[in-house]
Amino acid sequence: MPESNVRVRFSPAPTGFLHVGGARTALFNWLFARSAGGVLILRIEDTDVARSRQEWVDGIQETLTWLGLGWDEGPVLQSDRFELYLAAADQMLAEGLAYECFCTEEESKERNDAAVAAGRPPGYDGHCRNLSEAERVALRDAGRPLSLRFRTPDIGSSEFVDVVRGPVSVEWSTISDFVIVRSDGTPIFFLANAVDDLEMGITHVVRGEDLLDSTHRVLALRRAMGSLDAPTYAHLPLIVGEDRAKLSKRHGAVSLEDFRDRGYLPEALLNYLALLGWAPDEGKEVMDAEEIAREFDLDRVTHSAAYFDHQKLEWVNGEWIRRLSLETLVERVLPYAETLYGSELDKELLLGAVRIGQERATTLVQLAEQMDFLFLPAADFVINPDSWERVSSAEGLVEILGAVLSHLEKCEWSVEDIDLRPALEALGVKPRKGLPAVYAAIEGRHAGLPLFDSIHLLGRDESLRRVSAALSLLGG
Repeated sequence: MPESNVRVRFSPAPTGFLHVGGARTALFNWLFARSAGGVLILRIEDTDVARSRQEWVDGIQETLTWLGLGWDEGPVLQSDRFELYLAAADQMLAEGLAYECFCTEEESKERNDAAVAAGRPPGYDGHCRNLSEAERVALRDAGRPLSLRFRTPDIGSSEFVDVVRGPVSVEWSTISDFVIVRSDGTPIFFLANAVDDLEMGITHVVRGEDLLDSTHRVLALRRAMGSLDAPTYAHLPLIVGEDRAKLSKRHGAVSLEDFRDRGYLPEALLNYLALLGWAPDEGKEVMDAEEIAREFDLDRVTHSAAYFDHQKLEWVNGEWIRRLSLETLVERVLPYAETLYGSELDKELLLGAVRIGQERATTLVQLAEQMDFLFLPAADFVINPDSWERVSSAEGLVEILGAVLSHLEKCEWSVEDIDLRPALEALGVKPRKGLPAVYAAIEGRHAGLPLFDSIHLLGRDESLRRVSAALSLLGG
């Protein structure tokens, strides 16, 4: 049972994948509800029927579940509630708070363009605002498209206090009459939003700052329906890329599915999203969901734009990889490894590769890809040409690989005994000069999983074969 009367909602439109901005909004609503002992409602805002799809509705729920964000009520689909919205619109029409509009989109745009060109304010010009009943009947009989517009106040201002941005005010003269029911009979977002927030008892609206301007319209609709109170609003800062422009696909991965497919842990992504516009008191950065919820407070959300730093996310993800038990990490890596290696995958080698790679890994995909040398058939193993070009000109490389070959032939087969550094030092070669070539010979690239552990996992025979093959490339 809830400990307070706090009721919040996450209200995505099912027109695509859940993106970073939407996920951050969902998280902040979840955190606020949990910190306040309140209720989180999942509300699917699918009034735009033409663009909404069931697959996106399902995808949003699956992605939220993957991220670890559960909800207490819903999902509620607005498409199932059209009667409520249209009844509210009809009541406003009957009370003179809304009116029938017969303008086509083309006509409204043409008049708007002309107004802007003449230096007048943009927006709907009230063309149908004061039509007589006879004029309306004639337009209906002529088969003109009919939408409903809300009659915005002629004077005064709309004001509210936002938790993040402080006092917000706008003159009603700058907000033209707006459509609440389309000509096809479907309700507009503003109307559905106002009706649902009232009917569901929403106490706090936590959403992105791109919706800040729409708040005035929603508040006007609430008052038209007889509500004298309003939710507390908190408009979250934009998330931007390195160029400080709003985050988009050109900045890299932006959907949660992208990050999942690239091997980011849900715990890490949730952790990082929480830091976009908010920070704990003591500056601690790696935190689980419950830790964050205990410290979360809307009053500490910043109003400045939040920079999405992919390198910082990788660091957080790496920290979370190291928090996992070995068994759990193997379970998380397994699907990626199965996709990459199929029937060649050896579960025992996978366990060993995850064990030696956990300390350095930043993503699950990176970890799975780095172990490819263990599962490739001998005939398919090749050294990356760029890596070989980088290391093959090293001075004394034939002698270095020869010493490595001799050492691996004779040593005890343990990680400690495989250690190649003494063999290189006997040649007067520093490990940082000689080992990249051995990496290339064994793993196919000049850096990768810990070398001596990798040789141990690969086995003596295959390791000797690969070093010999590298020597043959040098004519040794």
